[in-house]
Amino acid sequence: MPIHAPQDVIAGRYCIGDYLAAGGMQEVYSATDIVLNRPVALKTPFNTSGEKRFKRSASLSAQINHPNAARTFDYLEDNQRQYLIEEFIDGRNLDALLDEIPQFDPDAAAWVLHHLARGLAAVHRHNIVHRDLKPGNIMVLGGWGFTGLKITDFGVAQMAAQEIEEAARLGTVTTSKTAIGALPYMAPEVIESPTSPEPPADIWAVGALGYQLLTGDLPFGQGFAAVPRIQAAASPPMPQALQVHPQFRHLGRELYGVLLQCLQRDVSQRPDALQLVELCDRLCYGLVEGRRIGVVEGYPGRSFGFLRPKQGGDSIFFHTESVVSRFPMVGQEAWFRSYAGQPRDRAHPVVPKRAQ
Repeated sequence: MPIHAPQDVIAGRYCIGDYLAAGGMQEVYSATDIVLNRPVALKTPFNTSGEKRFKRSASLSAQINHPNAARTFDYLEDNQRQYLIEEFIDGRNLDALLDEIPQFDPDAAAWVLHHLARGLAAVHRHNIVHRDLKPGNIMVLGGWGFTGLKITDFGVAQMAAQEIEEAARLGTVTTSKTAIGALPYMAPEVIESPTSPEPPADIWAVGALGYQLLTGDLPFGQGFAAVPRIQAAASPPMPQALQVHPQFRHLGRELYGVLLQCLQRDVSQRPDALQLVELCDRLCYGLVEGRRIGVVEGYPGRSFGFLRPKQGGDSIFFHTESVVSRFPMVGQEAWFRSYAGQPRDRAHPVVPKRAQ
């Protein structure tokens, strides 16, 4: 059961709206700041061990002010509970999006990587390490239109990292959901010494996440079988499709090269966040903002097909070389961006959603 119900008022100022989510550390609600009449996200930790760390975490996250990082507005205590008040982000986290589209095209993967690098550059400038970067802590704005991206949960990530440290010290890592969820994105040095992560650990996490977006696979697998692979840090393979696909080959290879730099075993060989921004600046990737979801109508020719936008409008032509991964079946949904054309607009890229 959620801790709060709709219309509960916290500290005489924040009126609870909807229960949004629960993670390993906290519950999250939409709320209204009655004084400033604006929507906010209200977060409160589940347990006393989380509460002990919450105030320090809030003070760290409040230092960050960047378009690619969620802002912290307030910290308060009320009725022996602690609360973090953050910017309300009208979007979905990458974890939810990956459930529907397990493999992004190189343009979308590069877009995500670029925004993550910009956010981390601002964070690391304040000598703050996120420590728990993963798809669930990255929010995408604008639905499938991808109008923006924000890294979230800087404060809660500090608590998550301390839980992982405690699990390692007590030998209970295998029963810690927080540790298990973080493992696929955890740098080798964090596995070996979880008490003192440095900024390069965030860069590694970005590399692991970027590889997942680009290929549909985690670079070193998941679960505790991934630990020796992460520690060995052997370069994960570039998929054959990215090597031969004419539409995506060039950007795919360049992006893969950037990701390998992030996944270097030697921390001194990884780019810092500003250097990663510069590497992403050089990537020539297409527009991602304004994409939509459509339904494949059919393939009248062997090399082309048509899809119709879900929100209505004329059907749109696409060439099969614009399709990422496997061709979507007739009636299957796909993520696309359209460009003006005659006699029909053209879609590129066409990224199949997971078949229902």
